[in-house]
Amino acid sequence: MRKWEHPRHIARTLTHHTLLLVTEGSGSITIGDKNHALQSGMLYYVGPGTFHSLEPHSSQPAGVLTVHFSCSRVILNDGRWEIAEEEPALHPAPAQSLKDAYAAQDMFHKLVECWNAKLPGYEFMSKILLQQLFVAIAQHLKKQRQPDAASLKVDKIIQHMHDKIDGKITLGEMSELVRLSPAYLSRTFKETTGYSLIEFFNKLKIDKAKELLVEGERKVKEVARELGYADEFYFSRMFKKIEGVSPSEFYSKNVHDI
Repeated sequence: MRKWEHPRHIARTLTHHTLLLVTEGSGSITIGDKNHALQSGMLYYVGPGTFHSLEPHSSQPAGVLTVHFSCSRVILNDGRWEIAEEEPALHPAPAQSLKDAYAAQDMFHKLVECWNAKLPGYEFMSKILLQQLFVAIAQHLKKQRQPDAASLKVDKIIQHMHDKIDGKITLGEMSELVRLSPAYLSRTFKETTGYSLIEFFNKLKIDKAKELLVEGERKVKEVARELGYADEFYFSRMFKKIEGVSPSEFYSKNVHDI
């Protein structure tokens, strides 16, 4: 996980596979002999032994998440399982948009956070999250090949959620907003994001709470009220359910590094 406040040119060739997700900023990235625009929401794949370079624009500092991995091909030879000597070839697109792939983006963040935290069992969990990331990306690509106007309505709902981050929403309210039946909207939203409407809204609130807590100028009670939680203890329970730690524990770890 990196964020460059100042431009920094990177050029290298690695021996493993690399997935790079841009979270902010702009610039350019070269993979092999092809140049691509560096844009927020874009996913780039670099294969082993492939030269790549990254150059953020000076006016817009870049932020990226990267996942590096190796893999093997398992074969059955005369009744015995063996690992093939050659590394299997992967053929994902060098550059593709994940701007509306909420499940894939969320899985990418979880994988990076799991690896960086290095809690007991993190290597095993990282392997599972990596596989789930592949599935989320594949499902997103499948949906891209089957364009649906409903995805635009999901985007509209998410923007409305951001606008009402300090309030409440209901399924009925969202149904009226995009003129879809509650049942169809619930199913479509879940298929697109991987979350129910309320789960996604709560996740947005907690993500915002994390930003406010890291700023270090507000108490937990103040953050809860700013996000529309009248009950500080309910907010703390919701925060721990989603993040695995209480707001105060999150604050201590990320602000005071305790």
